[in-house]
Amino acid sequence: MSVGVIIVGAAGRMGQALQRLMADYPDLHHFANIELESSLPNSAAGAIVVVDFSSPAGFRRALSWCVEHKCPLVSGTTGLGEDDERALRQAAGSIPVLWSANMSRGINVMFQGVQAVASRLGTDADAEVLETHHRNKLDAPSGTALALGQCIANARGQSDDVLSGNASRSGARKAGEIGFAVRRGGDIAGEHSATFYLDGECVEITHRATSRDIFARGALQVVAWIADQHPGCYQMADVHFPNPE
Repeated sequence: MSVGVIIVGAAGRMGQALQRLMADYPDLHHFANIELESSLPNSAAGAIVVVDFSSPAGFRRALSWCVEHKCPLVSGTTGLGEDDERALRQAAGSIPVLWSANMSRGINVMFQGVQAVASRLGTDADAEVLETHHRNKLDAPSGTALALGQCIANARGQSDDVLSGNASRSGARKAGEIGFAVRRGGDIAGEHSATFYLDGECVEITHRATSRDIFARGALQVVAWIADQHPGCYQMADVHFPNPE
């Protein structure tokens, strides 16, 4: 079965990468591009998946259209609010949906490692998340950095209020705090580190993206996978990635 792909945010970095790399996936074909200011199609024939790397406004339009037309949605748009998250969970009652701050296979293995370390060390360790991106990235900390912080908090049984965001510190560090540091410069695709400091030692887990293609390839593999899924709210850990030959 060939799956048609509608790209929301086609003019952006990820949208362009998705278009360029789709030829490597014979089960997918490019159905349509949707810019932020244009309208989604009134109808769609056959198997269609919408992949969204746009803005919160673009995400909302895409989600509404997918619910109306019973199409799966794959989204990596960051900056979503609590209302958007609720809408996504509600939509999962009628369509398959997957949202992830980062669709690279490597970073999602990193999430598992960070969770394991955070669970074993607990709040005895001071946790810091460092992220570095190209000079033009708008959000800070990145969605992936925030997801790493949330992963640490969940593994340690902490509430969201321990996530200090990108606030500057003054005074002594608070017990159990999860800190963030942000660097912007050059054309760096993305670097993320989670470091756990104990007295006399530290544990660091790092992922470096040397090409933005890894994010697009991960998204296209998710698109191919989710086309066969039942309605539900999926995570990257649910996706079956084919082993390379």
